Amino acid sequence: MTHPRALASILLLTWAVLLAPLADPASAQTYPSRPITLIVPYPPGGATDAISRILQDSLSQSLGQQVVIENVGGAGGMIAAAKAARAAPDGYTILIHQVALAAGMTMYKNLSFDAQKDFVTIGLINTAASTWASRADLPPGKFDELVRWMKTPGQNVKVAHAGVGSFGHLAGVLVAQELGAKVTQVPYRGAGPALNDLLAGQVDLSSQSAVQAGPLIKAGKLKAYAIIGRTRFAGLPDLPTMGELGYKKLDLDFWHMLLAPAGTPRPIVDRLNAALRHSLADARVKKTFADGGMDLFPPGQQTPEAASALLKSELKLWGDVIRANNIQAQ
Repeated sequence: MTHPRALASILLLTWAVLLAPLADPASAQTYPSRPITLIVPYPPGGATDAISRILQDSLSQSLGQQVVIENVGGAGGMIAAAKAARAAPDGYTILIHQVALAAGMTMYKNLSFDAQKDFVTIGLINTAASTWASRADLPPGKFDELVRWMKTPGQNVKVAHAGVGSFGHLAGVLVAQELGAKVTQVPYRGAGPALNDLLAGQVDLSSQSAVQAGPLIKAGKLKAYAIIGRTRFAGLPDLPTMGELGYKKLDLDFWHMLLAPAGTPRPIVDRLNAALRHSLADARVKKTFADGGMDLFPPGQQTPEAASALLKSELKLWGDVIRANNIQAQ
């Protein structure tokens, strides 16, 4: 005979199981009812932080709740990603991240999370082009001449970058790999010092932000041979992309996307995606991105599905590059 208390417990458990699927839609209908934390994986002042602050006000207005930025630096953005992955999947903690998330999954060992399994993507935000630039007095004048110069036997080609695992580092490695050239990678503590030594002629080449390098190229203080990106850069309209020059694998974009912890109900993801789309359609936001030399993803590519597909392809691309070149986090 079943004890009355045991029977009551069984009935309560049964009702809890039956009602569980109904909880998500109900919570989504009232979401959000309190502030939302947007985790930024780098300290204030960098590109990712700047983008989060461009979106902050418009996201807050669209959601009807304040979006609060929390900067969590360290380990190339992996500490912030781990924190976001452990957060409750209720839409009140979201993450902005970029190429480093895809690269970090291979470069960093013993991570506590998996970018594909522990996140759901909310939507794509923007891309930013880079230039394959050189010191002003580098001998080659055109891209094909540069390739021959880089492949000259005994040539010690020094390529500056902002640090191991940075987009500039990985892009430089892939450029050398695709061109079939041997180079010496020279790491710096940030993009600024790398650019300074490029200007001073201490190094030969570097993948540099098109926005930062553009005025220096126009002033003759740097040379540029190609755009590393899927489209030409408006500030340097005559500079072809690597893909146009025959290296389609080098049509690389430095991108940003929004993510949430895995298990976040789809209605909440859709609400966040709608808020992101609303923000990216705002005239002031669009102008701020354009003035910063950044391209927004087209509306048709601002979906969770498009973001998921890009993350998957980037995980493979940079995983292959990192393994082939034995790149390890420092």
